[in-house]
Amino acid sequence: MNEPFIQVGILLEKPAITFSLLSDYRLSDDLVKAGSYSVEWSEGKILFRDRRYDEIVFQPADPHKNAFELKDVIIGVDFHWERKEDQRFLGGLKFIVENDAVTAINIVALEDYLTSVISSEMSATSSKQLLKAHAVISRSWLLAQTAKNKSIDTNYRTEYRTSTELIRWYDREDHLHFDVCADDHCQRYQGITKESTALVKTVIEETRGETLVYDGVICDARFSKCCGGAMETFENVWEPVSYPYLQGKADTLESSFVLPDLTIEENADEWIRSAPPAFCNTHDVHILRQVLNDYDQETADFFRWKVVYSQEELSSLIRERSGIDFGEIISLEPLERGTSGRIVRLKIIGTERVMTIGKELEIRRTLSKSHLYSSAFVVDVDDEDDEVIPSQFTLTGAGWGHGVGLCQIGAAMMAEQGYDYLQILNHYFPGAKIEKIY
Repeated sequence: MNEPFIQVGILLEKPAITFSLLSDYRLSDDLVKAGSYSVEWSEGKILFRDRRYDEIVFQPADPHKNAFELKDVIIGVDFHWERKEDQRFLGGLKFIVENDAVTAINIVALEDYLTSVISSEMSATSSKQLLKAHAVISRSWLLAQTAKNKSIDTNYRTEYRTSTELIRWYDREDHLHFDVCADDHCQRYQGITKESTALVKTVIEETRGETLVYDGVICDARFSKCCGGAMETFENVWEPVSYPYLQGKADTLESSFVLPDLTIEENADEWIRSAPPAFCNTHDVHILRQVLNDYDQETADFFRWKVVYSQEELSSLIRERSGIDFGEIISLEPLERGTSGRIVRLKIIGTERVMTIGKELEIRRTLSKSHLYSSAFVVDVDDEDDEVIPSQFTLTGAGWGHGVGLCQIGAAMMAEQGYDYLQILNHYFPGAKIEKIY
C-alpha cells in the first residue's frame, strides 16, 4: 500500500469563501497565480472569476511549493472555545456544492495531515513517546474511517426516537463528500497554522505507516482529553458495536487497584465525588501543557469539575438546546451508566414533559450552551423548604470528553513516568498490535 491522499473538509456549507493561494496553482489546464480570491454559491454552482463550475480543484503547480490560506475558519464548533481563525494548508484545494452553499476541502498526503493533527490536537512540544502514540492512533483512526465510508449504506441509523425517548449518537457519517472534517467532530486539523517542530516531524517519520490492528482489521482508535479515571466502551458512545480493544478499564496500572462497577449508581456516585488513582488525575502544569493548546487551557478542571444552574437557567437551556419545552425541571435521573460512570440514558422530568435522552454527546449538548465536559456526573438539587420544584441544580462530574480509547492527559503522564509509546498503546488499546502497512 502506498501513502494515500485524503480529503479533509475545512469550511463547510458557506455562501462564500475567501482564500489566498500562497503559490501558483493549476485549475485544469489554467495557471492561477498566487494571490487573493473568492468563490461563492450561485444558481446551484460555484462562481469563480465570472465563471460557474460544478466543482473546482486547485492543484499545486510545483509540488515543492504548495500552500493556501482560508479566511475565517471556525474551530471548536459548538464548544465553549469556538472562534474563527485564518488557517494555512499544504496540498490541493477543492470546492464543492453542498446544500446550496460552498464547502472547501483540502487534498493532502496522509503523513502531512498527521503532522498537523499532532500539532493541533496537542502541543507540538509534547514528549516524544506521547507524540508517537498519538501519531499511531490518529493514523489508525483515519484509515478506519475511510474504510468505514465504503461500507455505510443509506439505511445507516444514528438515532432511535419515540414519543418518550431520543437516543442519538454523533459520529462522522454525515461527511458524505470528504473523508473527515477538520474539527473536534473528527480530529483537529489546522494545517500548517499551528507551528510544528523538528520533534513532530521526527515522530511522524519514525512511525510512518504504523497502524493499530486487531484480528487483521485496522482499529477504530478513539481518544479524548481526560477519561476521568476510567475508560468507556465504544458501544456506550456510538453505534452498538463492541470492539475488544476499546474496553472499560481503570486508567492506572496499580495492581492493587480494583475498578468498581460504575454502571451501578451508588458506585458511580462515590467514584465521581472522589479522586481515585489514575494517570489523568493530575494538575501538573507541565503535563497539561503537553496536551492542551492555548484555548484548551481556558478550561481549569479536567479530572473533576462542577457546574451550577438555577431553575430558570436549566429549564431555559434544555428548552433551547433540545427544542422541547419540559416546563420547569423537577429532576435529572440517570437510567443507564457505562463502564466509566458516563450516563448513557438520562431521564429529564419536567412539569410539562418527561423524556429520556442519550447517548453521551446528546446529553452533553442538551445540558450546556456548548458541550458539558462529560456525561459522567451526579446531580444535587437545592429544594428550599422541601418544594417539589428545585431552585438550583449542581452537576459534579468526571473527565472531559467521551472517555473511549486513549486518554490524552493520562498518556502524557505515562510518558512522563517513562513508559514508551508501545506500552502506552497497550494500556489504552489492549490486544491491539502495531503493523506497518506502508
